[in-house]
Amino acid sequence: MPSGTERFVLALDQGTTSSRAILFDRGGNILAIAQQEITQHYPQPGWVEHDADEIWASQLAVARAVLRDNAIRPEQLAAVGITNQRETTVLWDRVTGQPLHRAIVWQDRRTAAICDELNAAGHAALFAKRTGLVLDAYFSGTKLKWLLDHIPGARSRAERGELAFGTVDSWLAWHLSGGQAHVTDPSNAARTLLFDIHRRCWDDELLALLDIPPRLLPRIVDSSGPIATLDPRWLGCTVPLAGIAGDQQAATFGQACLEHGMAKNTYGTGCFLLMNTGDQPMTSRHRLLSTVGWQRRERTTYLLEGSVFMGGATVQWLRDGLGLISSSAEVEALAASVPDNGGVYLVPAHAGLGAPHWDPQARGALFGLTRGSTKAHIARAALEAIAFQSADLLAAMEKDAGHPLSELRVDGGAARNDLLMQFQADLLGVPVVRPRVTETTALGAAYLAGLAVGFWQDEAELAALWQAERRFTPNMPETRRAALFGEWHRAVERALRWTTPL
Repeated sequence: MPSGTERFVLALDQGTTSSRAILFDRGGNILAIAQQEITQHYPQPGWVEHDADEIWASQLAVARAVLRDNAIRPEQLAAVGITNQRETTVLWDRVTGQPLHRAIVWQDRRTAAICDELNAAGHAALFAKRTGLVLDAYFSGTKLKWLLDHIPGARSRAERGELAFGTVDSWLAWHLSGGQAHVTDPSNAARTLLFDIHRRCWDDELLALLDIPPRLLPRIVDSSGPIATLDPRWLGCTVPLAGIAGDQQAATFGQACLEHGMAKNTYGTGCFLLMNTGDQPMTSRHRLLSTVGWQRRERTTYLLEGSVFMGGATVQWLRDGLGLISSSAEVEALAASVPDNGGVYLVPAHAGLGAPHWDPQARGALFGLTRGSTKAHIARAALEAIAFQSADLLAAMEKDAGHPLSELRVDGGAARNDLLMQFQADLLGVPVVRPRVTETTALGAAYLAGLAVGFWQDEAELAALWQAERRFTPNMPETRRAALFGEWHRAVERALRWTTPL
């Protein structure tokens, strides 16, 4: 039990499937975790929604629980940091705090037609130049446009300043501050299709193209700094909210990828590979994203990013959709019960394919099935698909960067799967390194908040805290690797453009 004088940083980690609160000590160690799942809503095919009120209620509940259950007084908190599922979009009433609609989740594809129209009108190059993003339903801007188009009176109310838009960080900060702070940081703003990553401000021309009133938008604040103060109603005293970062940027910071060229991959619901490109955004020639990593003391760090929509969600589908396993933890043993995939390949394009394909018309497919195929082969194909997709991202990233990666740092729930991590190292041909603390998303949010209040002194101190738990060294022959990639790419080609009319 910690002493009553020891101090901690509280990270609020609001993810796609759950809300968590994690306490970190000065050594970057986890003291305690509280977690609560949130409900997934699928109103029709391709649509994914969350109840924004449930997001807030669950996040507050776990914040209170992690203090109560570990006998931590709120006065022992040096700061609070937020990290969040990024592109998920909330629209709410500034007076009542009530959301006007369920939150539209980053996975949601309902605005693909809006993106197609903007592409057809020749606007894709402008969006890419200003935002570093591709025109895709993944991002927040078209989700917000959809809400304004479909909720009666919403656009006129927005023009009058009665409504507020935000990604989940803004929604939580607004509530935590008792409605005083309508803010976001550049890492989240950079995921909206509305933010100029070069000038680091909202872009009037892009807002006009999407017909979004500027009065809806949150104020941009540093990722690490004096953002707001928590209303004492929530935890029992005032605590500084001093850090905000989108989940993948936070994980990059938590992995101490603080130098140019360092990279990490997070294996969560999706997979997200990010490389530090320093103080300048890098324009991708291979359909990767240029994005803001974090902003501290007016200094901005940029990242190159590739996104896989179906990472851990592929294993969830084996469990919930096919019933092949009763819990996600069973997949490793099932997959390991066969020596290889038996020629079976799963392309998990259930929500389209992200980078480097960006094909919303792709759909999931299983190839290579024979009478000898078993559920173990399908389980192995599912794990291998996660690694194949990430390997495709890294290949594109190395081409953009102009140099090979020396190692890949990994985190997220599926990074605990040794079979998957070894296969990933084999495909990449470089070591895959799993850190001692794998909760790097929350750790990054804690680091950003702690730096702002002097809990940690500088980035050099954080880099010194990072420790490897295990290194997975590649040992697959090049001929075998090439053969596997050949079959995988053949399967992907067949899944692309599946719903495109003939």
